[in-house]
Amino acid sequence: MKASTLTIAILLAAASQSTMAAELELKITNLTQGMHFTPVLITAHNTEDKLFQVTTEASSALQAMAEGGDISGLIAQANAAGSDIAANPAAGLLAPSTSAMTTLTTSDGNNYLSVTAMLLPTNDAFAGLNSWKIPTEPGTYSVNLNAYDAGTEQNNELIVEGSGAPGIPGMPAAPGGNAGTGGTGLISNDTNTLVHIHPGNLGDDDLTAGSSDVSNTVHRWLNPVAKLTVTVK
Repeated sequence: MKASTLTIAILLAAASQSTMAAELELKITNLTQGMHFTPVLITAHNTEDKLFQVTTEASSALQAMAEGGDISGLIAQANAAGSDIAANPAAGLLAPSTSAMTTLTTSDGNNYLSVTAMLLPTNDAFAGLNSWKIPTEPGTYSVNLNAYDAGTEQNNELIVEGSGAPGIPGMPAAPGGNAGTGGTGLISNDTNTLVHIHPGNLGDDDLTAGSSDVSNTVHRWLNPVAKLTVTVK
């Protein structure tokens, strides 16, 4: 075989391998002390479809997830793009320091993984992974997820009934039952309206008044907030 023909054959084989389907076992772990995750969404997708992208304005679907944990809009977006989906592996909230397992069979060309899940209690924080390249070699791989701010709402750290709907300021809930009430609200100087790394909850130690309804001994975190373990079959 001529050298040029051999080179073309190698390139074609590599291209074929890069678009092959994969069988994945996925484990998502909440690394925080006191934060809960709303239903987790994991997608395998091509280079074009992304659940989110930093330094850009959040889509309405991302806003609904980040402010209220509603992943239906992101699922519709992923379905329309032909992405492969593993939704809500914990069958509800993912509690602090716990994990959930799921499997995912990827289609040809869907070579990237993305993840989203809202953090509670927050205004619009979410754990996120954007377009992580799925390895072609069988094995087990781990990747850490940071918390992002959707940039769609000021972080006033107040629990407000009904605030899970987009555009209604406030945190919808503190599932652990260890938050406060009666806060006056944080005055934030954060004017960044694009998706960015979240500065973290501030909270305070007054659970009946103060400026925040968040406990500063329970609901603070440092990145990373989650870990995704991927086993490629």
